[in-house]
Amino acid sequence: MPVRVSPTDRVRGHIDELFARDRPLPEILEEVARLGAQLLMQAALEAEVTEFLGRDRYQRAAACEDARPGSRNGYREVTVKTTAGPVSLARPKLRGTSEKFASRLFGAHVTKTNALETLVIASFVRGLSVRDVEATLAEALGDQAAVSKSTVSVICQQIKADYEVWARRRLDGVALDYLFLDASFFRMHPGSPAEPVLAAWGITTDGKPAFIGLAPGTGESADAWHAFLTDLKDRGLASPPLVISDGAAGLITSIEQAYPKALRQRCLVHYADLGIMPISAVKPLVAAA
Repeated sequence: MPVRVSPTDRVRGHIDELFARDRPLPEILEEVARLGAQLLMQAALEAEVTEFLGRDRYQRAAACEDARPGSRNGYREVTVKTTAGPVSLARPKLRGTSEKFASRLFGAHVTKTNALETLVIASFVRGLSVRDVEATLAEALGDQAAVSKSTVSVICQQIKADYEVWARRRLDGVALDYLFLDASFFRMHPGSPAEPVLAAWGITTDGKPAFIGLAPGTGESADAWHAFLTDLKDRGLASPPLVISDGAAGLITSIEQAYPKALRQRCLVHYADLGIMPISAVKPLVAAA
C-alpha cells in the first residue's frame, strides 16, 4: 500500500513548485511568507500528535514503549489568521484514544499565531535555544497555550536540519550578473540589542532572482563579512561583474578581498535614505577598457 504524503510534505512541495516557476522574486514574496507560516504551524500540529500518541506516523504501537492507545484518522481542514494572511491547516483527527487530544498551541481560545513566525527568526539568530523558544511562545500565547519542550525541540531540530542542508549546498552552477549584500537586524527580546543576519542575493545571467546565502553574524564587521563571503566562494560562487552594497567600511573591505575583479556600486536605496542621489549612481557602471 503506498504511503500517503503528509500535509507537511505537501506544503514543502508547494514551496519547491513556487521557486521552480519563472517568476520574479518580488512577485512571490507574499506567497512565500504564507507558505512558510503554513509549513511551521503544520509541523507544530503534527509534532503535538506524535508526542500525544508516543509514536510517529506509520509506527506501530507495539514497537514504542511509551505509546498510548489510539491512532491517526485523517485530517480536518481549518483556517487560522496569521500576519501573512489566512492560512489553511490540516488538523489531525484521532480515534480509539483513552483521552481526547487537544492542541495546546491551536486550542479554541488561541487567537495569536504570529509567535510561530517569529519563532523561526528567533531560533536561528539565538542558536535554537529551546528555553528561548519556550519563553517566546509563552510571552505571546500565554502559559496555557505553551507547547512542551519536546515538541519545541522536534520543530526546531527539523528547521535547523533543513537550513543546514540549504546553507551547505554547492553554488558552482550559479552564475550572477549582480550580487546584493546587506544585513538585517532583529531584536529578539524587549530591551535586548538587535542582532544581525547577513544576506546575499542576486540576479543570474538568465535574468532570474536567486537567494544565495543567509547567516547570523556577530556584527557588520570586516571579519563577519569576510567569513560570510569566504564561505560563498568555498562553495563555488564565482565573482559577479557587479556587487551592490551599502557604505559600511567592513563590508566594502571584505568585498574587495573576496571579489577584487568585481565592480562595486552603492545601493540606491541607501543613497536615497541619506538624501543623496548622484548622477554616477543612477547611470549603469561599465568596466573600463
